[in-house]
Amino acid sequence: MLGEYSTETLAVILATSDGSDLKPLADRRACAAMPFGGSYRIIDFALTNCLHSGVRRTMVLTQYHSLSLQNHLRDGWSIFNTELGEFITPVTPPISPDETSVYTSPGSALFRNLYLFQGVTEQNILVISGEQIYRMDYAAMLRFHIDKGADVTIAAVDREDINGAEFDAELRCEIDKVVAINRFNRENLDEKSRLPMGVYAFSRDYLIEILQRAGADGVKAVDIDGLVMNHQAPDDTISVYEFGGSVGRVSQDRYWRQLDSLDHYYQANMDLLELDPRLDLYQVSWPIRTHQTQRPPARTVPGRSDNEGICVNSIVSGGTVIAGGGVNHSVLGNRVYIDDGATVEESILFSDVRVGEGAQLRRCICDRGVVIPAGEQIGFDAAIDRKRFHVTDEGVVVIPVDHVFEAPES
Repeated sequence: MLGEYSTETLAVILATSDGSDLKPLADRRACAAMPFGGSYRIIDFALTNCLHSGVRRTMVLTQYHSLSLQNHLRDGWSIFNTELGEFITPVTPPISPDETSVYTSPGSALFRNLYLFQGVTEQNILVISGEQIYRMDYAAMLRFHIDKGADVTIAAVDREDINGAEFDAELRCEIDKVVAINRFNRENLDEKSRLPMGVYAFSRDYLIEILQRAGADGVKAVDIDGLVMNHQAPDDTISVYEFGGSVGRVSQDRYWRQLDSLDHYYQANMDLLELDPRLDLYQVSWPIRTHQTQRPPARTVPGRSDNEGICVNSIVSGGTVIAGGGVNHSVLGNRVYIDDGATVEESILFSDVRVGEGAQLRRCICDRGVVIPAGEQIGFDAAIDRKRFHVTDEGVVVIPVDHVFEAPES
């Protein structure tokens, strides 16, 4: 039932990544605040899952470049009633004279906030990554966790459902972690296929206990899986919850992406443009909430040469104008302007990007406010692109917010 566990569960969303995997796009913003799908931020998915699951007591642990994230939480998520015990609270790293102000790992982030867990009354604590894309009914996982009487429940996804992400040695290592974690309780684990997905349900007392077992030295460089694996006791009850199973109110699209590279970030956006996308943004009972400022609808209009603006199989956000240009298989943020004769293909344009007359973009990510000069070509010559921009392993050209284009030779 919606809200069944709302008064006995605290959600802790980790938004503490240093952004190294998503540079240069994360140079000035937290990874969790990165735009996604035109109008959303990455953290909106974890927050929406909490909202629809009836989990309305949430702390967001922040760290690097957190201003944009905190602004987004203020503008888009100030929707809860504190008089009813509902809240979303950003939490910055606590500082004491003998500590650094930086979290060194997810385990470190939890340990440094141990005093918070000791002071709350909720019996269950959900620990969630705020830097992944998926939809999940946490209420169903909490029900499973409580019914099992588990100390900790780890959500896992089948490796066949990781949406094309390469199943490499690093992922195999993650699966090995789950096998080791669950050595005292194998009934819910297929050792050959499961991957931990960054969602954990702890009993509050057990989270406090295992953090105390680990101590400050034991959490410096470990993720949550490592925290449990390294410091569990033989009688600890650890369960594995199958993501995308038959229970839960959200439609089981079984989509999950960890955005640990620019190529994964790019592909996750492109996944939305498939004929039948696995990530269902259109389920009426599970809408993804975000902050939307007032802006006019997007439109296509003829350009200066009377060319019609054309948009094919693309996501186009509010306030965008395609004025005689062409957009194909792309994701456009708010207030983008595509000038006459310009073409944009297989690209992601953040808010306020302007593409000049006759310019051509292919397989690009353009950060907020970038102005592409008239006649510019990007994404057609890898050697030239690498001299000017960051180019990913898969050949996606990334244009940062501060890039200054050279003036054309006279």
